[in-house]
Amino acid sequence: MRDAASNGDRGRVYAPAEMTNRTVADGQPPIRMAVIDSDTGFLQVLAKRLEGAGCQYRVLASPVPLDAMVAMRLNAVVVDLAVLGPQGWTYLERLCGRLPGLGVVVCTGQSSVAQRVRGLRLGADDWVTKPCHPEELIARVEAVVRRRKRAETRVDVGPVMVGAVEIRADQFQAYVEGVSIDLTRREFELIQLLAEAQGQVMQREEIYQRVWGYAMVHGDRSVDVFVRKLRQKLERSSPDWRYIHTHFGIGYRFDAELVVAAVPQEAVVPGAGLPRPVSEPVDAEAAALLVAGG
Repeated sequence: MRDAASNGDRGRVYAPAEMTNRTVADGQPPIRMAVIDSDTGFLQVLAKRLEGAGCQYRVLASPVPLDAMVAMRLNAVVVDLAVLGPQGWTYLERLCGRLPGLGVVVCTGQSSVAQRVRGLRLGADDWVTKPCHPEELIARVEAVVRRRKRAETRVDVGPVMVGAVEIRADQFQAYVEGVSIDLTRREFELIQLLAEAQGQVMQREEIYQRVWGYAMVHGDRSVDVFVRKLRQKLERSSPDWRYIHTHFGIGYRFDAELVVAAVPQEAVVPGAGLPRPVSEPVDAEAAALLVAGG
């Protein structure tokens, strides 16, 4: 990976002076985004579509220090992992961790399922494979930004306690007795959404729409995968409670229920006022007294 700090080329800034009617009609400020990519042909086509959509964007030929990314005050970033080089995974993870409110869309060449899963679990919001249509990429960026804005509107809400779990929207994290459960951003969005349902069952399709930002494709198991990971982390951090309940064929319900542990047989102390085991012989004289009522 090229050292961006020593590389003076920070890309070009495009800020159209005139926004499209759609942007003005929506009454929303334009999306501010960065595109970390070096594919000139792709960038030329994408630039025209971004300008038409009224976006403000900066093209970066190589990754820049995270402090510089913070200073840009971006809503989203589109990144080609091939441009990031050997340290791409590390950069992606640090970028997502440093800027939890930033929408991150990976747009790169052919990849394996394992690579896509890794990128999403590191914090990327979406993954698009090249070659792709610029309109689809922009639509996915817009969906990610909408989701980020919805999350921001919930930041002012105080901590939410469910069982032993404290959900902190201002920190994008959940805690048990002050110890972080160490959730990824996507896992936090999932637990926050489920907790807000206040014990109501949420359908998989609705969860996907509200967390991922667009309609779920038939056969997509992303919701189930992330619920399983979230459930495992909750059970490790708070083993005395069960939080996520599966409603087969429908979806999931988030409701704290105490785990009632069965008393092991060896824990029963003989002679402590408990009934004798059936297999234990009964004294004949005592039995006669019981029959006589004495």
